[in-house]
Amino acid sequence: MKRRLTIVISISTVLCLGIIIGAGILIQRAAKGRTYSDTGSIPYRKVGVLLGCAPHLTGARANLFFDRRIEAATRLFVAHKVSYIIVSGDNHVAGYDEPSEMKRALVSAGVPENIIYCDYAGFRTLDSVVRAKEVFGQSSMTIISQEFHNQRAIYIARHRNIDAIGFNARDVNTYHSFKTRIREMFARVRTVLDVMLLDTSPKFLGPTIEIGN
Repeated sequence: MKRRLTIVISISTVLCLGIIIGAGILIQRAAKGRTYSDTGSIPYRKVGVLLGCAPHLTGARANLFFDRRIEAATRLFVAHKVSYIIVSGDNHVAGYDEPSEMKRALVSAGVPENIIYCDYAGFRTLDSVVRAKEVFGQSSMTIISQEFHNQRAIYIARHRNIDAIGFNARDVNTYHSFKTRIREMFARVRTVLDVMLLDTSPKFLGPTIEIGN
């Protein structure tokens, strides 16, 4: 009995690892050649979609992922590689408002307030990407986040007939990003399931919002 249990556990572990690795390969292939780390080489897109996260961690510590995404979006706008920015994040709990925090940080960095559009229903990366097309009318866009996140967003975009490229914010070292990296592995599996098997849609859509008018 003990030997049989060991075999079952071993097989299950190998299958889980295979699924995680397979999802990662699919997402990396979809994004190959579509992410950029410098403003000189990235093509112009009318709209950049800044993917959300909390500005602070537990204990009011600054979230480096947030700070570096703001920095990246600002650099992209200053280089005239986007004309408008959609800040897309979670806002489903009172007192927690990622889009407003991102907008406030961008304005503080010198980005004009009137070119920033808030998407308050970007609860997940899938929601942010699909809503950029279905609600904000964009079939071509630059996604702004860390490279691993951009890859996953581009995978979603390509399966929704969206011409998406990614601008990579500076990464965060392993010490400060270990939990995020672990979550990302499972997020990639869920994303592949959402796209390939479940045909998952955003939690909310809503009326169309025109960009630039």
